[in-house]
This record gives sequence, structure tokens and C-alpha cells, in this order.
Amino acid sequence: MPERPSRHADQPRRDDVVELRVHGVSGARPSVVLGEARVRQVAGDDSGGFHRRAGSDGTDPDGLTLEAYRWGDLPSGTVARTLAMVFLLPFTLSNLAMWMRPAGRAAAGVTVLSRLLALNLTVVYVVSIAGVCLDLLAWRCLGAAHCRAPFDTLGGLDGRHVGQRLAVLALLPIAAVALLRLLGTRRSRPAGNPLWAVEPLVERLRAIHVAAALAVLDLVLLAAHRAGGATPATTLLVTLSAAVLLACVGLLAAPGLIDRAATARMSTWTARAAGLVAAGLTVATLVAVAGDEQVWPSSTALPGYGAITGGALLGQMVLLVLLCGLVLWRLGRARGRSALARGLGATVIAAIAVGLSGALSAGLVYQTGDLLGVYSGGGEPPLPYRWTILAVFLHVAAAVLACGALTLLSRRRRLRAAADITALDFPTPPEATGRLRDVTRAVARARFTEWLGRLAAVYAALAVIGLATSLLGQAGREPDEVARKVLGLPAGFVGMALAGGTVVVVAVVLALLLGGVFAYRTAWFRRHVGILWDLGTFWPRAAHPFAPPSYADRAVPELADRITQLAERHAGVLLCGHSHGSALLALAVLRLPPRTRERVALLTYGSPLDRLYARLFPAYLNANVLREVGERVGWRWLNLWRDTDPVGGWIFAAHRPGDPPPDAADPAGRVDRRLRDPRDLLSSPGERRPPPLRGHHPDESEPEFRAALRELAGRLRLPDGG
Repeated sequence: MPERPSRHADQPRRDDVVELRVHGVSGARPSVVLGEARVRQVAGDDSGGFHRRAGSDGTDPDGLTLEAYRWGDLPSGTVARTLAMVFLLPFTLSNLAMWMRPAGRAAAGVTVLSRLLALNLTVVYVVSIAGVCLDLLAWRCLGAAHCRAPFDTLGGLDGRHVGQRLAVLALLPIAAVALLRLLGTRRSRPAGNPLWAVEPLVERLRAIHVAAALAVLDLVLLAAHRAGGATPATTLLVTLSAAVLLACVGLLAAPGLIDRAATARMSTWTARAAGLVAAGLTVATLVAVAGDEQVWPSSTALPGYGAITGGALLGQMVLLVLLCGLVLWRLGRARGRSALARGLGATVIAAIAVGLSGALSAGLVYQTGDLLGVYSGGGEPPLPYRWTILAVFLHVAAAVLACGALTLLSRRRRLRAAADITALDFPTPPEATGRLRDVTRAVARARFTEWLGRLAAVYAALAVIGLATSLLGQAGREPDEVARKVLGLPAGFVGMALAGGTVVVVAVVLALLLGGVFAYRTAWFRRHVGILWDLGTFWPRAAHPFAPPSYADRAVPELADRITQLAERHAGVLLCGHSHGSALLALAVLRLPPRTRERVALLTYGSPLDRLYARLFPAYLNANVLREVGERVGWRWLNLWRDTDPVGGWIFAAHRPGDPPPDAADPAGRVDRRLRDPRDLLSSPGERRPPPLRGHHPDESEPEFRAALRELAGRLRLPDGG
């Protein structure tokens, strides 16, 4: 347990430089970051706090006062909150996709399509829960089909009229929408000066999504009600519900309508009005459905539900293909940048969000139907969900094959490039040949990151699988029929694929649940998969309002405030950021006042700022922004990187052996410093093992790291700040 700070725990000193370390996604404990078993907290709280060594005056051998900022609990927190965020993962990914939009004219189109796709995910969520509550329970179990006990008598509803059963059980999807709104409203402790002022936008998006969810639920109930004969009342309710849904789509489809300050007031009132109208229509729909005691049509499934489900699933696939088409079209016209830097990452993340949403919704209906025993008596899931499960199986199989093929095809080129690097680093004696081979393979594995753009393009193209299956499902074609008559596949293939797809869905759900628990409890697991989650929750909710709130909205302003305080008390502040911590510090530097920036230096190591982030988020963390960071700190910036690191890399120039010297007139050319990894192939005299491969692992005890610290600290101690 960290000690409580004493009254004099953080007394100012004018004769030293503070080294402020910010960890990466591993969520390392302050004692690990500081290299001291006993630490004390000097600012912040349990979720995000600043710590110093407790057993000494807090200085290191170079005379720097050590301090660490721990932010690892901000994205997760308790196990319950972490698991809740796991179920919100499709929403998180759809939000992330919008922030990966390209710069330039295509940005507006990607923003619109991402927001429409996010709205569609909410619709699919509500439709799947309606399938469980209305189709499986209210219609089949308590009416048309035989279910296992005690579901066949559920709360005495089996003796009620079908309209009353539907109205009562429709309260469950309404509660699910309310739960989403509640989870989307939860925020971490608000910062006094948030990084992104998006809460008014989130409020508008929240109202739009709730209105659309209620309107779709009304349409599911009214479609079943109208199957027995339309009445003026139901026709009016259907028309008004459809109008609300179209209004929600229109608010998101008009570029900039809900973003611009000039239209913010109008769009806010329109969104609120849509939400209030939708709530009123839901009440009227429940009353109309519950009060209709006439004979309803007889069918094995809820009338109209299959068509609405198919439309929702088809809609998301159409939006995804349009998004992929727009980005790929811009990809062919833009030159000089990587595929990821042209927005291709947005299509990949959106495709994963859509696939995960479809898998979870279809899996929910499938598994619930099996649990209830609905399908054991000859009943089948709705046709769109059968096609969705089949699409999941085909998509996963194609993605695995594509990834495997690209890995094999790129292996020779990656090994050749790695061999050129290690040959210059290690003019090796014969006895180190085996060790050299291992290092070369490590460099080759790390270089697979450079091939992610090609893999992203292949993955984006796989969206046509989902579109094709959705069209076939909407056309009423059975999977068995298409497999036999069109593709010539054996009769048992579809059954095997559906079973395999169901297993994949169950495995995905279990992996997400276990991943949520292990990401919270196990540092090793979090270190390897946490970057995906921390990236997703880093960005604010500008596309989906039910995604988890951004932790950067607190972490970055908190860092900026602490740096300002330290700069006022000490000779300077040396910011040290590993991995994702370097991104937090870069954004914090951009928020510092001019007087503070004059007394700040920056040391990044294992940093993905250029290698990944500038490519994944080209509109926000691009080369111009990185140069601005350097200018803000007076180019008191050093970046350490290794060729064996699959995540971090150089910011401005690699500086490998044999590369041309940097331009002396450009200060950016002096930022990057390459670390040879390992330091040597053979063990030193007296050592039993050779130096280890460090890769992405931080190592603040390395001589090169200490030398960089001393250099930057010396520049801060100069009268003019270096």
C-alpha cells in the first residue's frame, strides 16, 4: 500500500530537476516505475496519482527528483466496470473508427458514415434483445412453441393475451436501453479543464440513439400487431415511429450539423424533441398492443421480426461497404503516405465492430433459443441471424488465411531487411552465429508492423462477405439452398459452418469476459492486450455515446497541471514517457502555458507516436503535430528506440548505421537515437548469460537512457534553457 503523504512530502526545491515518469499500457505499479519498494503518493487519487520514493529524499544517482504518474486504473477500475466495458466493445470500436479518419476532403464522409454505423449498432443491440424477449419468450415460449420449464409459464404470463405478453416483456428491451444510457452517462472524476469539450455533443448523440432505439422497438411491436390487420391507430404509430427514426438518421447524416457551434442549439433541441416523441410513442405503442385482445395471427415466429432484423443487419453492412469504398477510393488517389495514414485503419476497426456486434447479437439469440428449448422442437432462429453466424465463420476463416498468407509472403523480405540491420550492428565472431540468428528473427518479427497497411486493405475487402450474406438473407434464400445449388457444396457443409460459427461466437464472448477480468488483475496479460483497450478508451465519444468515457479527458489535463506546478517549484521538469505514456505527455505539452514550456524537456522511449499513432490517427497525431510538440519544448526532446520493438520506433529519422546524416539545420533530425538491441551478442566476462533482448520493454537503467537523462537535465539547468 502506498504511504499517505506527509505535510512536507512535496516541499519545493529550486536546485533540482524533477524527472516525471509516465508508464505505458502495462499499468505498472509506482514501485516498479520508481524502482523502490516503498512509495508515497504526493498528488492525485487511487485511480490516477503522482508518487515519489518514500525511503529517501526521492533523488536518483544523477541528482534528479523522481516522480511517477500512474494512470493505469483510469481506463478500467473495478472488475464490474471492466466487464461492463467489455460488453460495450462494439460501441467503443465504432467510436475509435471515427477518430481514425483521414485528413482532407474524405474526413467529413468518414465521420458521417461512422456515426450512422454507430447508430446502427445501437439498433442491432435493441433488435437482438427484442428477439429474445418478444420473439423467443413472449411469442414462442408462451404461445406458439413448447419451451423448457419454467420458461413456459414465466411469471404467469402464459395465461395472458399475446398483446399483454408482448407489452410486459417489451419492458426488458426498454430497461436495456436505459442501462446503456446509464453506462454512457458514467464518467470518471471530471477534470477542471477537460482535454476535449465533447459533453454537449455526447448529450445530443445520447438523445439521438435513445430515440432511435425506442422507435425501432416500437416498429417491432407494431409490425407484429399489424400482421392481423392494420388499423388507423397502428398506421399512425408506425408512421410517427418511422419519422422519428428518419429524423435521427438525418441529424447524423447532415455533415457538421451536430458539431457546428452555429447549429448546436437547434440540433440539441431537435435531438431532445426526438427523444421525448419516441418515449411518448413507446408508451402509446405499449398501450395499443396490450389493449388489443382480438385474435392475433398464428405463426411460428413473431410476425415482421425477421424483416426488421434483416434490414438492421443489411443496413450495417451497406454502411460498412460504403465506408470501405470511400477510404479505398481515396487510397487510390492519395500518394506518398502509408495505407494506414490514409484512413484505412478506420475501415478495419469499423469492420471489427460490425462483425463483433453481429456475432454477439446472433449468438445471444442462438444461445437463448437453445437454453429455452425453442429450437429443439423444430424451430429455427430468424433467417438473418443464420446468415450472420455463417458470415462470422467465413469472415474469421478468410481473415486467418489472409493473415497467415501475408505473414509467410512477407517473411523473406522481413528477414532480408533484418539481416542487413544486424550485420551492421554485430560484426560477429563465428561462436555467436546462433545468437545472431535469434536477434535477426526478433527484428524480422518486429518489422511485421510495417505490413499492417497491406493486412488492413485485405481485411477491409472482406466486408463484401457480410454484404453478400445479408443480401441473401434479405432475399429469403436459405443457406443450405445457396450452398447446394449455387456453390455446389455438400449438404452438410452449412450445418458444419453454422456449428463452427456458433463455437466462434461463444469463444469470442468467453474471451472478452476472461480478457476483462485478466486485464484488470494480471499485469502480464494487460501488457500484451491492454494497448487495444487503452487506445479505444483514450478518445472521447464523438460517434457512439454509449462507449466508455475518455480517460484522457482527465489524465492529460492532470498531467499538464502537475507539470506546471513542478516547473514553478524546480529548476525544470524532465518528462519521461514510455509507449502510450509518450502520447499522454505529447498532448500535455501542447496544453502547457509558454512560461512552463521554457522549463520542460521530453524523453520518449518505445514510443508509437509516429510508427503507429501518426498512421492510425492521421488527422490528429500527424507529422505536423509532432513537430509542434518539438517546437513547444524548444527541441529539448530525445527519443530512444530499438529495431526489435514491434510497437515503438523513431519519430523523425531512424539513424541506422549507413543512413545519411541528418540535416544540421533541422532540429528534428537530432531527436531520435537508436539503441542497439541487445547491447552485445555474447556475455561479458563474469556473466553467465548474454544481454537480453529488450524489445518494447522499458529499461530505465540502460546506460543510454541515463545518458539521455543527464543531457536533457543539463540543458534544463542552463540559464537559457538549452
